[in-house]
Amino acid sequence: MPTEIILPRVDMDMATGKIGQWYVAEGGQVEKGQLLFELETSKAAMEIEAPAAGIVRDVTAKPGDELPVGTVIGRIFSVGEAYAAPSKPAKSEAAKIDTAPATQRAAIVARLEPGSPGGSLRATPKARRIARDAGIDLARVAGSGPHGRIQARDLAAGATMLSAPVAGGKALNFEWLARGTGTPLVLIHGFGADLNSWRPLLSYLPAGRPILALDLPGHGRSPLSGESSIEAMANSVEATLAQEGLGGAHLAGHSLGGAVAMALAIRPTIACKSLTLIAPAGLGPDINGAFVAGFLRAESEAALAPWINLLVGDPQTLGPALVKTTLRQRRDMGGADAQSAVAAALFPQGTQTSNVRSLLSRFSGPAKVIFGLSDQIIPASHAHGLPGTVGLHLFPGIGHMPQLEIRAEVARLLAENAAAADRPA
Repeated sequence: MPTEIILPRVDMDMATGKIGQWYVAEGGQVEKGQLLFELETSKAAMEIEAPAAGIVRDVTAKPGDELPVGTVIGRIFSVGEAYAAPSKPAKSEAAKIDTAPATQRAAIVARLEPGSPGGSLRATPKARRIARDAGIDLARVAGSGPHGRIQARDLAAGATMLSAPVAGGKALNFEWLARGTGTPLVLIHGFGADLNSWRPLLSYLPAGRPILALDLPGHGRSPLSGESSIEAMANSVEATLAQEGLGGAHLAGHSLGGAVAMALAIRPTIACKSLTLIAPAGLGPDINGAFVAGFLRAESEAALAPWINLLVGDPQTLGPALVKTTLRQRRDMGGADAQSAVAAALFPQGTQTSNVRSLLSRFSGPAKVIFGLSDQIIPASHAHGLPGTVGLHLFPGIGHMPQLEIRAEVARLLAENAAAADRPA
């Protein structure tokens, strides 16, 4: 089955994007991760990588075309996969609604509705009946059956999640980065980042699984409302997942997000199936206090760039866009003051005040910890002495951002962990 080439959202305020140039022509062969096309937004131009390997077909966008985010602009067929050129551009189902006769519109809408019998979600007839009677959106429920099929018991868990308030938790800004079937992967970013920091990893993850990313309190578009501890941040993430009706999740967290993920993983309302921690905070007292202070006080590209470079083993991994984006978000959203408050509470004088190491031994599902041995922010030595049930993956020459530095390896480990949890006992 071909992989769709979709015009991605690369900026939080982005609604449309313009095709700059194609690096691979129609009929050309491409490798996964190879540069595919250039995307121009109102703020920057960036290079988009191929989401799969194969032959580029059905390219519908030419340089200069400005299109809405999410538009399918081509497909990648596996080498040897059968292909028949379309006789004319296919009209999307959504576009057909406006032009179809009134008598046909209901049927088209039904095909597009995820919870409908003709929709893309897998669910048993009983589960569909319960969802219809209770007013539950099946797109928000994780299925526990074969191939992610939603069972009646999943609806009970989903209804509980929807109705159960989380003490002290306030829902955060979030975005579904990918739709699909089965248990969602929930991504929790690190200090000073936001949900968009996960986008470079997306093309390396297997297609088909839903992926949700969110902004922690004081980051991105989530305001800080007094969440000055790991537990308080976990409450807000829990409230967000409850709002979306998630009856289960694969949790993955980076740095500060790793500590939050550990706190969430043992909560019964989350039904965490797997846990992947990337350079996680919360395993020991050390943190690079000079980095935290320098990162927060920098107000220009020249001042911020040296601190950003400490995040990776090889600074060539990062382009100037990260520095520009970080500064722009601070100006647009006022994140510096909120993040300074978070740092003062969680990392005073270069010390981590929260230790969630003991929680790992209480988590019974598949767990992995990933560290770069050249991490200059949180020492990889914090991973020593973890429970024997936790898979430890250490990478020489890699810094604090393995998900950017070695994307394919991190994506593989994430997928393996989730697959192990989904495998029938």
